[in-house]
Amino acid sequence: MTAVMDRPKPKNAGPTLIGVSLPQVNLLPPEVRAKRGLKVLKRWLGVSLLATLVLCVLAFGASLMSAVAAQSDLVTAQADTTRLQTEQQKYAEVPQVLNALASATAARTLGMSTEVQWKSYLDAITAVLPAGASLQSITVSGATPMVAAPAPVSGLDKPSVGQIQFSGRIDTLPNTAAWIDALNAVPGFSDAWVSATAITETDKHVYYTVTSTVQVTDAAYAKRFAAAEGTK
Repeated sequence: MTAVMDRPKPKNAGPTLIGVSLPQVNLLPPEVRAKRGLKVLKRWLGVSLLATLVLCVLAFGASLMSAVAAQSDLVTAQADTTRLQTEQQKYAEVPQVLNALASATAARTLGMSTEVQWKSYLDAITAVLPAGASLQSITVSGATPMVAAPAPVSGLDKPSVGQIQFSGRIDTLPNTAAWIDALNAVPGFSDAWVSATAITETDKHVYYTVTSTVQVTDAAYAKRFAAAEGTK
C-alpha cells in the first residue's frame, strides 16, 4: 500500500502580499527624455503632414473632376447654342411673316369696320313700301374709316353712321305716319321722315312722288372680321 505524504506547511507563515508596487526612480538624464519626446513629436508631425498631404490630394482630385465636369457641361451648352442658332436661321423669316400678317389683319379690320350689308337694308325698305309704291331713286351716304358720318339734318335726330334717302312713286297719297313707323321698326334704322311729297299730272295719269330719309345706326355694321378676331 502506497502512502502519499503531504509537505508540512510552516505554522508561522504570514499572508502573501499580491500587487504591491515598489517605488521606482527614473535615472535617465533629462536630455534622453527630451530626445524621446522629440521623436514622438516628430512622429506625430509626420502623421499630420501625411494626413494633410492626403487631404490636399483628395481636394485636388475633386476639383479636377469638377473642372472636367464643368468643361463637359460647357462643351454641351456650346453645342446646344450652335444647334439652336442653326435652327433659328431656318425660321428667320417667320417673325417677318407674322408681322406682315398682323399688319394685314389690322388693315382689314380697320377697312371693314364700317361695312354695312346694304342689300338687306334696301330689301327692307322695299318690303315696307306702301301698297302700289315703287322706288325711283336711292342715295346712300355713310361713314368710312377715314371719313366721319354726315351730321344729322335735324337737331332732334340721334347720332348715326349713315343715311339713306330714297324717292318712291305711288298713285295715291300714302299714310306717311304708318310708313315712318315701319321704317323705324327695321333694326339699324332710326329717325325716318318724309321730307317731300309732290304730285305729278300727265295726260293719262296722276301720281305722287314721295321723298323719304332714314338714319342708319351702328347696329347696321356687319362686324364680320371683328367677330372673327374676337374668337381667336
